[in-house]
Amino acid sequence: MSRRTLGRALAFTLALAAGTAVTAPSPASADPIPKAPGHRLVDAYAGAPAAARPLPGTPPPQHPHLAPNGRSGMHADGWGSATSAWSGPLGTRPRADSERMALLGGECATVTFDRAGRIVTVCGTFTGFLVKLLDPRSLATLAEYELPQRPSTVEAITRLDFSRIFKDTSGGAYSYLDDEDRLVLADSRQHIVRLAHRQRPDGEWEFTVTDDWDLGERVPHDCATWADPYPDGNCDPVTSVMPDWQGRIWWVTRQGRIGTVDPATGTIRSVRLDDEEIQNSFSVAADGVSIVSDHALYEFTAAADGTPVVVWRQTYDRGTGTKPGSVNQGSGTTPDIFGDGGRYVAITDNADDRMHVLVYRRGVDVPAGRRLVCEVPVFASGASTTDNSLISWGDSLVVENNYGYENVSSLTFGRSVVGGVARIDVRPDGSGCETVWESAERSPSVVPKLSAGNGLIYLYTKDPHSLGVDAWYLTAVDFRTGQTRWKQLVGTGVGYDNNWAPITLGPDGTAYIGVFNGLAAVRDDG
Repeated sequence: MSRRTLGRALAFTLALAAGTAVTAPSPASADPIPKAPGHRLVDAYAGAPAAARPLPGTPPPQHPHLAPNGRSGMHADGWGSATSAWSGPLGTRPRADSERMALLGGECATVTFDRAGRIVTVCGTFTGFLVKLLDPRSLATLAEYELPQRPSTVEAITRLDFSRIFKDTSGGAYSYLDDEDRLVLADSRQHIVRLAHRQRPDGEWEFTVTDDWDLGERVPHDCATWADPYPDGNCDPVTSVMPDWQGRIWWVTRQGRIGTVDPATGTIRSVRLDDEEIQNSFSVAADGVSIVSDHALYEFTAAADGTPVVVWRQTYDRGTGTKPGSVNQGSGTTPDIFGDGGRYVAITDNADDRMHVLVYRRGVDVPAGRRLVCEVPVFASGASTTDNSLISWGDSLVVENNYGYENVSSLTFGRSVVGGVARIDVRPDGSGCETVWESAERSPSVVPKLSAGNGLIYLYTKDPHSLGVDAWYLTAVDFRTGQTRWKQLVGTGVGYDNNWAPITLGPDGTAYIGVFNGLAAVRDDG
């Protein structure tokens, strides 16, 4: 980075004011993300359109305090299933649209949809996070709201080491849309904020803060000298927030604090795990909250006053270090609650040789030694890890291999990961699990999605290329068979690397992919 570029970045950083409401100019069509050279040397489309084959089964129950399933957050619903009831693109003359977001690129991770189908998203840049309201067709910005800078951003700019930003899951990366179309997130000040959006009489849109809960008394927030490791424990970023079925807002921190906020009274309660770290989000069912640390999987409930209470704890093989393709030493998955009535919960471990898909029984009265249903090894020896949640539908799970992906510089010049995708099913009698199929697709770092409306799994893939072309594809795989049905080129170059962002299926059938320079959209044009 040149001194001139750094100066621009610092100027932009200083211009960001914490908690500033912003209305965007009148919307226009979004600018496309530029493609790198070589896009004419690769196939724009491969395969053939798929016929919609809806999946039998019952979707996860609707959480009473979240927006409708599929519209509420990164993992689609309270159980974290990563599924949508509606159909995504079938591959009938698909086309890709995209938007360039900010000065140094802006990746839009969590994508949600309000009642009218407008996109409410959080876009991360080198200099901070922006909450944005987008038109779902043109991707034009209707309004935006600037969040406070994360300490990792200041550290990165000061040291010219931007790798820290790519592995920081705090400051708003995990957020959710509630049942009243309000976005809820924890910012870098250790505040949980609730944002509403509305159209003013003059026709312009704006975000406003409706609620702000300061966790400062419970969470160390002196982050001015943030570094890794944290100095004297004075800074503990909030990783994620989610409501439980009773309406409390649960939150977790990097250093293992777990707490609740009662929105009606503002009462805050918390506990802390000993020497454990939480990098992932968590899942909630009517009877409990599933949280994974870098040491163990937990089931929590809340006492009458809101204090988190451990129902059970299950350790797993956390390995001996952080693998390339993992954020920390431990499970990289948000727990998946699944099965009839939510009787199972699944994660992956971090075993040194081969990663395992782990399935546990969630019940309170599970006999000693009977909680683990199965541990299924997946992918190649010495080359398996994931830092993305599983897909769950019925008694089935889908896992992808992220081994080898570190950040947006990992896969340049035609490189890729070893890859692999697998489907694991729990046996009908609950006696264990079986591997149904394996695919060689290379999906380096995306949070994949399943359309129950058409039976397709959507991945974001990149194959190695002898001429150094970095081509990124939306790839549709048959959930039943593991067969790749079609691939649509989204773009070429580092601007299209998705760097841990999810695919999100919109209610109108569009597939949105958060990419390094913004948000890409793929929809059928047939």
